[in-house]
Amino acid sequence: MTETRTPTRAAVGPLLRRAVVTEAAMWRSLYLWARRRPLPLGPGDEPFGYLGVVKPILGIFIALSAVEIPIFDLIVTNVVPWRPARWIVLGLGIWGLLWMVGLWASMTIHPHIVADTGLRVRNSSGIDIWIPWSDVAALRKRHRSLPSSRSIQVEQEGTRQILHISVGSQTSIDVVLRRPTTFDLPRGRSVPMDELRLYADDPDGLLRSARGTPAPETDRRTTAAPVHAL
Repeated sequence: MTETRTPTRAAVGPLLRRAVVTEAAMWRSLYLWARRRPLPLGPGDEPFGYLGVVKPILGIFIALSAVEIPIFDLIVTNVVPWRPARWIVLGLGIWGLLWMVGLWASMTIHPHIVADTGLRVRNSSGIDIWIPWSDVAALRKRHRSLPSSRSIQVEQEGTRQILHISVGSQTSIDVVLRRPTTFDLPRGRSVPMDELRLYADDPDGLLRSARGTPAPETDRRTTAAPVHAL
């Protein structure tokens, strides 16, 4: 019995830790966003957001959640005789609404950063990758549609490994690396990657702001080959 439970604990433990870290980060982002403090930028840093592609659908979910709270409260109050059920449903509804607002906040206060010495690639509070310009061989604008909605996906093109940091199943900038590079991801260190692809609402502005990189190539819209979500 002990032998069968041990692997389960080993698998569940990291999942619970990630869930706790994600939850804490979401509430922290909501707090910082509500305070309306300026983004902590260094000299020469320029932020570039990526919320735009999912802003409409996320806004709809937030609005629907706000409408559902009083509706469910009315239904549970008049249908369920157990009084604590009303407060449980009400609490879950408010928590869900604040969680989605926190996701909006997290994506807003953690933008990509173009700095004098490199590019900081982020996605909400869970992904934060630093790439020095000395490691970048080329920076290109290229819109791609991915088959999965996961924010972290890996694709293999021949012998090359490509990391997608997507938003709304899309990327818009290709960062070609000079050498295979590993990155810290929520589930651990990645395999060596030859290229990183990310989404930015204003890829042209990001490319103009990039310093010390080759001139960007022209825009090409493609649908990516099958990729593996992490």
